Amino acid sequence: MAKREYDNESITSLKGPDRVRLRPAAILGSDGLEGCQHTFIEILANSIDEAREGYGKVIEVTRFKDQSIQIRDYGRGCPLDYNEKEGRYNWELVYCELYAGGKYNNNEGENYEFSLGLNGLGSCATQYSSEYMDVTVYKDGFKYDLHFEKGFNVGGLKKEPCQYKHTGTIQKWKPDLAVFTDVDIPLEFFTSTLKKQAVVNAGLTFKLYDEASNERFEYMYKEGIVDYMREVSAGKEFTGIQFHETETKGRDRADLPEYKLKMQVAFCFNNYVNLMEYYHNSSWLSNGGSPDKAVRNAFVNEIDKYIKAQGKYNKDESKITFNDVQDSLIVVTNSFSTMTSYENQTKKAITNKFIQEAMTDFIRQRLEVYFIENRLEADKLIEQVLINKRSRESAEKSRTAMKKKLSGNTDMGNRVKKFVDCRTKDVARRELYIVEGDSALGSVKQGRDSEFQAVMPVRGKILNCLKADYKKIFESEIITDLVKVLGCGVEIQNKHTKDMSLFDLKALRWNKIVICTDADVDGFQIRTLILAMLYRLTPTLIEEGKVFIAESPLFEIIHKGKSYFAFDEKEKAQILAQLDGKVTIQRSKGLGENEPDMMWETTMNPKTRRLIKIMTEEAEKMATYFETLLGDDLEARKRQIREKGHLYLNDLDLD
Repeated sequence: MAKREYDNESITSLKGPDRVRLRPAAILGSDGLEGCQHTFIEILANSIDEAREGYGKVIEVTRFKDQSIQIRDYGRGCPLDYNEKEGRYNWELVYCELYAGGKYNNNEGENYEFSLGLNGLGSCATQYSSEYMDVTVYKDGFKYDLHFEKGFNVGGLKKEPCQYKHTGTIQKWKPDLAVFTDVDIPLEFFTSTLKKQAVVNAGLTFKLYDEASNERFEYMYKEGIVDYMREVSAGKEFTGIQFHETETKGRDRADLPEYKLKMQVAFCFNNYVNLMEYYHNSSWLSNGGSPDKAVRNAFVNEIDKYIKAQGKYNKDESKITFNDVQDSLIVVTNSFSTMTSYENQTKKAITNKFIQEAMTDFIRQRLEVYFIENRLEADKLIEQVLINKRSRESAEKSRTAMKKKLSGNTDMGNRVKKFVDCRTKDVARRELYIVEGDSALGSVKQGRDSEFQAVMPVRGKILNCLKADYKKIFESEIITDLVKVLGCGVEIQNKHTKDMSLFDLKALRWNKIVICTDADVDGFQIRTLILAMLYRLTPTLIEEGKVFIAESPLFEIIHKGKSYFAFDEKEKAQILAQLDGKVTIQRSKGLGENEPDMMWETTMNPKTRRLIKIMTEEAEKMATYFETLLGDDLEARKRQIREKGHLYLNDLDLD
């Protein structure tokens, strides 16, 4: 089809509801679930603004089975009647007009001094993007009702005299699947959002009813962020909880108007939990912006200054970074301003220069006084920050050394001694057998199908990776060789190296990793140590079902020149019951003593072998067993032996 000429008739504009319905991301940040969730934030914000001005202390939310949402507040009631100044009904301005609202003169304190709703977009954008929206307002002795469908009002404004106990606004809407790709907002989003709003609006009560589960939730923090700090820290802080607040005025630029700013900051130090949360005018700033920059600047500079004053840096030691502080820091800021510059309508970050500078100065001043008045806590704090710093630097050195050790030629045969590769390059078919010792290498190598089965011998008992640090682990040639052969790198589980993992599942060279050891005590221990290594360094391989154990037969039963293999006592009894005449029974030999044909039949042939897949359904239980039996918890290990040890005595040779 020929393209139309680009002329004066080519320019068009979206009108009415289409301004949001056809481009929801432009106003709500996304046309997916995130944008749908933001409609809830917009309507909730209006109720919070009313409550914070002192009108109503309770906000009620209902999540219905059909994905519709209702918010009820007990504020003054949204004005809906005729507006002489604008020459239109207020309901048209609020619900059908973008950039219309009562919060444009906040700096003069006209209606709302500190407002979360600000741009005059939220109510209209939510209405436009809904399948339907119902509004009920109790105000001035009347009950007002409105009904909208897909952005258009149906039936006009209904107004009737009414006696009521409380003024307020009820808004119910159903996000439209024709606008958003997903409208099924999870319950966790509602609970998380309402809890956060309770944290930063001290004394306000948020009630939630979920129709689908018939559950009810209620959130209220009498002392706001201080109560929240106590909850998060759970009594494990090693410094006292500090709370400071102030009010000030300033401007973002000399030629811009002055505005008011209120700030609250709470913090403590804790080695079990760390948290950084920023709120402005009740909006959770998930991307931070000005408060985040202020916190980072203030804490690093004041703690660095105190470390220098105490002479705690080693000679030529580098300055601390915020990562070293953050590892042990719980901090929540809660600020309000009469003028706010958000990054966009989703309000995930603010950009006010004055707020950043004022908050930086305020936190630095309070930290300086805190260090002077609480010398013991300050000393404890800087010692921990220095431990964090030096641990991070050590971890970075280990990572650099490890990366160097694991990089290089991709030809496994040239890099790893005694590793025997297979021919196929098709990862979906490739299998790696990790076998016990050089003696087993021979029989497995000869018994395998060299097209798709590779062999990697492990010489002796490898290092217990649950008790060793990374430096020692990667000094082990056996372990680094195994990691090289796997090809996917390692996952560093360390709070100082969150962003330093070298793991890439797509780089894994194998479809199956099969641990193959003798069916005796030594073999079981080697198997366990290999599993512990994989659990510590590459847990995703276990989670993805890539790790298996080759089950070796315990008995070989010979009858009339033919061998039968039993993997336990029960199978042995079943085989014997089916055989007539003389039989010879012997314990199965070690892998190194098996003939290649026997290895193929019992352990490597996909049609006859038995593989035990390592599963993660009970990951927590597996982690507990590993930590108890191989980790540093000596008391737990002694307890396990006392309680369970007698069950295994019969399996030991005590002579």
